[in-house]
Amino acid sequence: MLKNQGKISNESSKEKKSLAKWWTIFGIGIGVFIFALDVYIVNLALPIMVESFHTSFATIQWVVLSYLLAIAIFVLTVSKLGDMWSKKQLYLIGLIVFTISSLFCGIAPNIEFLIAFRGFQGLGAAFLSGLGTAMIVEAFPGEERGLGLGIRAGIYGLGITLGPTVGGWLISLGDWPLIFLINVPIGIVGILIVARFVPDSDICGTKQSFDLFGTVLLTIALTSLILVITLLQNGSFDTALNLLVVSAITSLVFFWLESQITAPIIPFKIFQSLDFSLGLILRFLANFAIAGVIFILPFFLALVERYPTEKAGILMAIPSIVIVVTAPISGILSDRFGTRIITLIGLVLMAIGCFAIGNFDTELTVIHYVFAVIPYGIGVAMFQSPNNSSIMGAAPKDQLGIASGLLSFSRIVGQTIGVPMVGALFFFVTTANSDIVAKIDIINAPIKALLLGTHTTFSVIGVFLIISTMLATLFWWMDKGNKIKIRLT
Repeated sequence: MLKNQGKISNESSKEKKSLAKWWTIFGIGIGVFIFALDVYIVNLALPIMVESFHTSFATIQWVVLSYLLAIAIFVLTVSKLGDMWSKKQLYLIGLIVFTISSLFCGIAPNIEFLIAFRGFQGLGAAFLSGLGTAMIVEAFPGEERGLGLGIRAGIYGLGITLGPTVGGWLISLGDWPLIFLINVPIGIVGILIVARFVPDSDICGTKQSFDLFGTVLLTIALTSLILVITLLQNGSFDTALNLLVVSAITSLVFFWLESQITAPIIPFKIFQSLDFSLGLILRFLANFAIAGVIFILPFFLALVERYPTEKAGILMAIPSIVIVVTAPISGILSDRFGTRIITLIGLVLMAIGCFAIGNFDTELTVIHYVFAVIPYGIGVAMFQSPNNSSIMGAAPKDQLGIASGLLSFSRIVGQTIGVPMVGALFFFVTTANSDIVAKIDIINAPIKALLLGTHTTFSVIGVFLIISTMLATLFWWMDKGNKIKIRLT
């Protein structure tokens, strides 16, 4: 009798855990969806915003950069809080901030107002990005981790698929404000579902001190670095040089401080695993490339091909559709064959796709476009899920929050640096080959110069992906059959 009761109790517990993991993936999925939807909608609208606000190419980058910078600054802090307090409650805060900020972005009267509230939107996104992966890892057992992360990647892919298509449609209906306002009803639904149905984690960390000074130093270092890159596009060389010095000094002080205090934002001991450390490096390089692709491609379609927003949105959605289809498969493949080989294949395919995009010309056909972006989309999906699984699988169980934060941090820093670096390369190559003075924005540049800028930019992105591939190969070779530990002294 007691044995039967125990058996029934165990079965009931298993059913509850199984139900809990699906509620978690559903609730987190809504946050992932609007997070992804927002990124691709906004990038598609950038050429429209340049004309709407009568602003420059360098300034319009800050619509993206203020958002990414806020995530980069706060994601580690949020993730550490996730190891101390309720991840569910913190995730709810992020959804609320993101939703309210989306409303204010949609009613922005000028570019400065929009940039400011994009920063607040990024703050909310830091909670979504920094905690979501850890919540999924906690909900899914080890043998199903790849499945859970693959589903998350698939939902992200769905968001980036609908982002360009829906964005193009919304812009055609009522201009760019609708691309932000659409987040409001979706966000409200997400808030209600997470609050009511997503269970809180059984894994609780210990209360720790908060590294406010380290957060301030990180903010100054990253903001100064990004300002350097964008100021160079405006010819403000003296100011850029001064800010570069500020960024270098604050970065050195930040790393020194983090190695000295007992409760740093970044606990360096977590980097002792080769799986973890090199996985983050690969993630940074890959997302540097991804950011460049999604930032420059809309300008190419709008300025070179002269496509209407609706058509550009459909074309931008094609690689995203490929990601949606491939992401869950890549998660399953990584569970079966290991993360190394799938990661390597993904990086190679991304590089092939970028070099193909670099060969676009004014006579681009839809077939040519599709054959170029399909390998890129497959590559992104084949890289992301195994990379996520490898990094999170190497993280200590009591530091899943900070590990998830570093996962997001490496991605966001790669994108935050990638956007202005790739944007600067595109700007300088285009204006240097134009018959207009450098102070005139690239919106008015001739087609030939824009083509050369596009070709050069995507070739450089391809080189970065080759570097990532070489690092992945080294990563696989060094760690094959071993679990190498990195000594930090």
